[in-house]
Amino acid sequence: MRTATHHPLITAPCNLWPGPRPTSSPVLPSGSRRPRRGALVVRAAVVVEQEAKTKISLVRIGTRGSPLALAQAYETRDKLMASHSELAEEGAIDIVIIKTTGDKVLDQPLADIGGKGLFTKEIDEALLEGRIDIAVHSMKDVPTYLPAGTILPCNLPREDVRDAFICLTVKSLAELPAGSVIGTASLRRQSQILYRYPSLKVVNFRGNVQTRLKKLNEGEVQATLLALAGLKRLNMTENVTAILSVEEMLPAIAQGAIGIACRSNDDKMATYIASLNHDDTRLAVACERAFLETLDGSCRTPIAGYAHRDSDGNCVLRCLVASPDGTRVLETSRKGLYALDDMVAMGKDAGKELLSKAGPGFFDW
Repeated sequence: MRTATHHPLITAPCNLWPGPRPTSSPVLPSGSRRPRRGALVVRAAVVVEQEAKTKISLVRIGTRGSPLALAQAYETRDKLMASHSELAEEGAIDIVIIKTTGDKVLDQPLADIGGKGLFTKEIDEALLEGRIDIAVHSMKDVPTYLPAGTILPCNLPREDVRDAFICLTVKSLAELPAGSVIGTASLRRQSQILYRYPSLKVVNFRGNVQTRLKKLNEGEVQATLLALAGLKRLNMTENVTAILSVEEMLPAIAQGAIGIACRSNDDKMATYIASLNHDDTRLAVACERAFLETLDGSCRTPIAGYAHRDSDGNCVLRCLVASPDGTRVLETSRKGLYALDDMVAMGKDAGKELLSKAGPGFFDW
């Protein structure tokens, strides 16, 4: 039987016959009824709608699936849409959730299962395999090396770098009674807490922001520390008891910064994301990561660093390494021009100084 086919650009049926069109209507089998014109119109409209839904996106953003990671991905999407008119059209940008090993294994410290690269490995693989076009990362999760075939030409404007203290009973770390339990997955926070308050106890406390707050509310710990930047991006600052100054708690390397990566041979994506780059943030992150790379730090070593522009326009860098139990903390600082080469040199020099001060075996935790 000859069947009616529908052209995607019209809503009326178009009968395609192999020869000349017959002068009379074809005879329908006994008991069958001619399709109503309205039904064919509806069917054609459905075909057009389905084709619209399967339209290939211009940019596929790869991200972890946590609420914070998604907030960062949507922030990236919104900035791309505002900067490029062709990306503002419906369906032009797609967000692809990728579950990483770091998200799957929550009952062990990161150091025991491979370190911070566990939050980026699967996303990098998807990027290199062409399943996504760009990858959005929290920069503090990105190893100091990038996989071959990828570049990271963009950092969005940095959020507040400080840490937030959250507790249901007291207003500050200093007010916690001896023996109080603080939950954190960060050795950087652990060492700095124990350095100042050795009577407190710190336990491994992994999971996303919502999971950690739930454990706090259920009484598993008396307090927790979270990055203020994440709470701000999630609009959850009402949970904050106190904000710790960078003098009290030096931030993680690149804390509060978002990085966007693409394939090194994808000029179109590189152009898209480079247009979003915030250069002050990019230079500060490069400075801090140069310090980290020089130390060859891992998740087994408490390392902190913060570079920023002072009131005179210069770069000020503060750095720290410590023992996990907080019994030994080494610090240094640098000041120089707010320019890439100078700032990278400052980071490397600070790293060399602390390596020398630490001596053999300090990083063999």
